[in-house]
Amino acid sequence: MLLASLAVLFFGGGGFLYKWLTRSNTTAESAAPADEKPAKPASPSEHTPVPSGSPAPVEPLLSLFILSDLHVSIYDPNTEKKLHLALDDITNFEDKVETIVMTGDLTDYGTPNDYKKLRVILDQYKLPPLHGNMGNHDYYDIWIDKNGSFNRENMPNGKTDAQSRERFQSFFGLDKPYHDVWMNGVHLIMLSQEAYVQERPEVGEGAWYSDEQLEWLKQKMTEHRNGEPALVMIHQPLPPAGQDGGSHRLIRAKAFRSILEPYRNVFVFSGHQHQDFENGSPHYVQETFHWFHNSSVGRPLNRNFQEEAKNKSQGLYVQVYADRVVLRGREFSKKAWIPSAFWTVPLEQSRV
Repeated sequence: MLLASLAVLFFGGGGFLYKWLTRSNTTAESAAPADEKPAKPASPSEHTPVPSGSPAPVEPLLSLFILSDLHVSIYDPNTEKKLHLALDDITNFEDKVETIVMTGDLTDYGTPNDYKKLRVILDQYKLPPLHGNMGNHDYYDIWIDKNGSFNRENMPNGKTDAQSRERFQSFFGLDKPYHDVWMNGVHLIMLSQEAYVQERPEVGEGAWYSDEQLEWLKQKMTEHRNGEPALVMIHQPLPPAGQDGGSHRLIRAKAFRSILEPYRNVFVFSGHQHQDFENGSPHYVQETFHWFHNSSVGRPLNRNFQEEAKNKSQGLYVQVYADRVVLRGREFSKKAWIPSAFWTVPLEQSRV
């Protein structure tokens, strides 16, 4: 079918679909701009020791899975298969899983049928509480016409970005596309892009956050004056420090970084890039916060942004202790840990 072919072009061809949509020189989805100088990453295999003199607690405060880029689609049955691999593993997991967070691109096109497919899959499992935020693909319904065909010429095909947000919010029972929850002394904050090209053509595939959302984030971060761990979920990654982003990046990145900068023990998780944990690309960057790039459940990609291993499905398991955070990449197709994706980050206990 046409949509299935376009999906293959988008992910297998390194962004051909988006270039075709915009007819511009914007970068391919998940690809970094040519002039970008990324922050120095931490070593993917570095195991930072826990400070001596602080006996490690036996039980973590919170254990969760972070699943990025599911891309569930009625036109690509492999995405359904991949999500089943993940949920089969998670629901038979050897350790606790107290919540699952899905960080954007839950669906491929954000259509009602895509969400119905996602609901049918999730309802087959006994799952812990679910949380999520929106990615750019969750706005893609505006490209689909009444016949179910991809129709660029008539975009938005009688639809709106607001309808996409409402569909996402209804799926999770939210009043706004962003929300937060405290669990066992750990703060989970889910941020969502609030507009796509029907409302703001200039955003492209970037993540635009409103003044309201950024002010909300600022107020939420004041709850961390005592250094409680904060896990902040975004979809598109950040541009280099000191810059605001464009297409495929968090657009108001300077404001975002400024809000987080005063606080210790902040962890940021992004998706969008689909980079396989085993392809050698950096997945951990240390700024004033700890920034982790997740892989993808639906389509892990090689460094050339191609879906080279079609059987792979990956996610990130996070355990928050009183003195450290342990993060491990999981290969759901093998029900196994990924040795190159294993980090232990000590929590800063106080600032003098």
